[in-house]
Amino acid sequence: MTVYAPPLREFLFTLETIGRLDALAAIPAYDVISTELAEQVLEEAGKLGRDVIAPTNPIGDRQRITLENGVVRMPEAFHQAYRAYVDGGWPGVPFDPDYGGQGLPWVLSCQIQEVWTAGNMAFSLIMLLNQGAIEALAAHGTAEQKATYLDKMVAGSWTGTMNLTEPQAGSDLGDIKTRAVPAGDGSWRITGQKIFITFGEHDLSDNIIHLVLARTPGAPAGTRGISCFIVPKFLPQPDGTPGQRNDLACVALEHKLGIHGSPTCVMAFGDNDACVGYLLGQENRGLPAMFTMMNNARLSVGLQGLAVAERAYQQARAYANERRQGRLPGTAGAAPIVAHPDVRRMLMTMCSTIDAMRAMVCRNALALDLARAAADPEEARAERALADLLTPITKSWCTDRGVDLASLNIQIHGGMGFIEETGAAQHWRDARIAPIYEGTNGIQAIDLVTRKLAANGAAAVHALIAEMQAFQAELATEDGDLGAIAAELGTGIAAFAQATAWLLDRSGSAPDDVLANAMAYLEMAGAVIGGYLLARMAVAAADKLAGQAAGDAFLEGRIVSARFFAEQRLGPAAALLGPVTRGNALLDRAAALILVN
Repeated sequence: MTVYAPPLREFLFTLETIGRLDALAAIPAYDVISTELAEQVLEEAGKLGRDVIAPTNPIGDRQRITLENGVVRMPEAFHQAYRAYVDGGWPGVPFDPDYGGQGLPWVLSCQIQEVWTAGNMAFSLIMLLNQGAIEALAAHGTAEQKATYLDKMVAGSWTGTMNLTEPQAGSDLGDIKTRAVPAGDGSWRITGQKIFITFGEHDLSDNIIHLVLARTPGAPAGTRGISCFIVPKFLPQPDGTPGQRNDLACVALEHKLGIHGSPTCVMAFGDNDACVGYLLGQENRGLPAMFTMMNNARLSVGLQGLAVAERAYQQARAYANERRQGRLPGTAGAAPIVAHPDVRRMLMTMCSTIDAMRAMVCRNALALDLARAAADPEEARAERALADLLTPITKSWCTDRGVDLASLNIQIHGGMGFIEETGAAQHWRDARIAPIYEGTNGIQAIDLVTRKLAANGAAAVHALIAEMQAFQAELATEDGDLGAIAAELGTGIAAFAQATAWLLDRSGSAPDDVLANAMAYLEMAGAVIGGYLLARMAVAAADKLAGQAAGDAFLEGRIVSARFFAEQRLGPAAALLGPVTRGNALLDRAAALILVN
């Protein structure tokens, strides 16, 4: 398997152009941040990702994990990697210094997460879930709960999970049946079963803090009657150390297509009617607490699509330069396959799409940073609305592209890509889960068109379209590469604006028409926004080249990447206007004639 090399220059260029490090540094909460600090942090993260975490990727895939007497045993290589991760202070990068965190912005944290995830996606899930649990506890926990859990979770000595899904409920949380009954001492007794619980049991940390959705006696039906509970594996003692084992257990591990190094657990709570839980937030208000965690996780899952695509691209590029096959016209002897136009097309599809994905993740993270800390309340509100709008797009578009690009890696490898020993297949198998969990991509599209578009009078999407239109109009005055990008971008933005207006016009009167093609709209949105962000990066690269960086191949490459994406990806995106606006009539006919038995 190809050695992973964190793309540090790509990270820094994206941070400077899309992540607006200069603007963040002007905010008191982030005044420590600078390009120099970001570079130092990313270099150190890169060493850990390359030298320690990345080598565990094939180990977890092939060695698997075992369940022994209720304990999940992780590979020894994972123990070494997790100790290095914790000892380096990495779990606390984005969190409150009051609980041992470093208080750095999410735009930088996401770049670091990309390193962990590209190194070993399965292993990185323990970090992702713990991060989300910290967010939920920080936002909704009592002072006592924060004091009990946060410093240890921020340090990584304890880890967190989310427990939502049940066998009969799937994605429909309104159907969950796990129960919580008051014990009379301020605690609750939890009974029920959860499935698909990532790192629900493992032996890497001293304690596991489960956040569990359950129903209390007399709770309203549906999602309005769900509460959230803190359910530790070991009950904390007064001195803060893990104490008595709680009445919960991993009763089975799922056998999966990919992410074999991540334990996906079936969890049983209260088999002996003695599972202790503590209410997080208000009774019957569990979903807001859990969605704090889920929204954090959705951005990180979008990042997974990016990270696996980057790892697959590095492998594909190396193989294409090494593998010799076929002869070019007028030459003798086999040529490296990178010399063949179709292989170059596939590699450039991977490269340019990864650039767009990374820019989208970065802009989404920046919106979260500004929503949290911007001095101007109006700017903070606008950035919160933009984060809400972008999150389902980032999650879905990036994870679907991750699968596509991992598949292209297999294709570039040819027959060897279908052979497990190359490692190309693992990237595809691992990437395939990301469009499914944390809300399937279809659910994300529904959320986008039914909630996020129309929120606050559609202010966020209208502001985004206006921003893109103004930028494109200015770019259209350029010639050469930038002018070519502007022409394609203009077509894409126009189609996106028209599709948005069509959906908003029908959101109340014809909901089935809106739902029928929500996924096509999300695909269009991802490509157009990605193309817009790449265009901004191309302008920044051109400005640097016009200054003191003439001839810099990296900067020239960013312009080529943006133009390739504009010319090869924005045309298909604009063509989705027809599918988006065709409504539901044909699907209704299909249901009557084909789909329903």
